[in-house]
This record gives sequence, C-alpha cells and structure tokens, in this order.
Amino acid sequence: MSQFLIADDHPLFREALKGALTKQFTPLEVFESDTFDSTLAVLDAQPELDILLLDLHMPGNGDLYGLIRIREDYPDLPIAVVSGSEDLHIVSKVMGYGAMGFIPKSSSAQQIADAISHMLEGDTWLPEEIKDKVEAISGEDKELAAQVASLTPQQYRVLSYLHEGLLNKQIAYELNISEATVKAHITAIFRKLGVYNRTQAVLIASKLQLEPLENQSE
Repeated sequence: MSQFLIADDHPLFREALKGALTKQFTPLEVFESDTFDSTLAVLDAQPELDILLLDLHMPGNGDLYGLIRIREDYPDLPIAVVSGSEDLHIVSKVMGYGAMGFIPKSSSAQQIADAISHMLEGDTWLPEEIKDKVEAISGEDKELAAQVASLTPQQYRVLSYLHEGLLNKQIAYELNISEATVKAHITAIFRKLGVYNRTQAVLIASKLQLEPLENQSE
C-alpha cells in the first residue's frame, strides 16, 4: 500500500486532492497535516511514507524553511511542492532546495498523478512549459540552505519574529517562554548563521521569503 502525506492548511484542497489521488493510486493511505509542526509529527510517526505533497505557505513553514528543514531531516523522502503559483523564481528556489517536483494547484488530477508517478520512480518533475526555464541556485543560496537547516523549528520561529521587528520581551510573550530563553535562542541563531547582530540575521531571514508574494494565490 502506498502512503502519501498531504501537508496543506486548506481542508477543501486536501479533501479534493485526497479524493483524486485515491482514484489514481490503489491501494492508498493518505495522511494529512495543516501546519509545519503537525507535518513533522506525521513524518516522525510514519517512517514508511512514499511522498510528501507540501504547501509552502502553511502556518509555521516560513516559506522555504519548512522545505529545507524537512529535506535535511528526511533526505530520502521525495517532496513535491504543490503551489498556487508558477513563478519561475519560486520554482527555481524550491527545486534548488531539494524538492523533487513542483506541481501547480491548477493541475488536473491526471497531471498530478503523472507527476507523482515520475517522482516515485526517482525522477524530478516540472510542468512541461517551465521545465527548461528553471535556473540553478547560486553557491550563496546553497550555503544559506546549509545554515538554515541547522536551525531548530523554535529557533526559526525566533528568527521570524526578529524579521518582524519584535523585541525580546514580545517574542517571549508570543512563544510563551522567558526572555532569557529568547536570548539563548538568539545567541544560537547568530552562531549557526555566522552573523553578529540582528540586522545580519534579518537579512538572511529575508532571503527565505518567497517573492513576489503578491502574485501568489493559495
């Protein structure tokens, strides 16, 4: 029996995709998650998963952080990013950071099934109209991925709040931890990212944001 994980915070999309895939892959067991944390929980509990269908903009995912983190922790798991955008900048980033495929949400059930079948065979998959236009990521981007992969999910949450301009006491309140713990996380973040202040850390966080966000529809 095949085992797929659909990680998306839109229940109607999950249900529609689950129904479509169940008709195409038999027998099939589908697991679902709607946040980055719940996705990690399923990945930990289900070591025999065949593929992860990942929405980049789930709560907690931090755009590219979720993909980078999961790729680091589960290097053998095929990851297909399923997105409402076909922006080449986004496609290039996610493929460079370890996705095996990029599936537009506008794809038909048969197209999604064909894409997944290719990835289950060990091949990458991209829509025909863009597969020759995707650019390789730079050495700087690869270094960034390695640095970000070293951050724990909680450390990334702190980094995200730094990116939003929150003070230590505000971060402590949001995460329900002490200011001393926030400071410890920030120290660890600086060390892992090879930076010396908040401004440098925020610049790195900015590079993980997918642009142009205004063109995305989820």
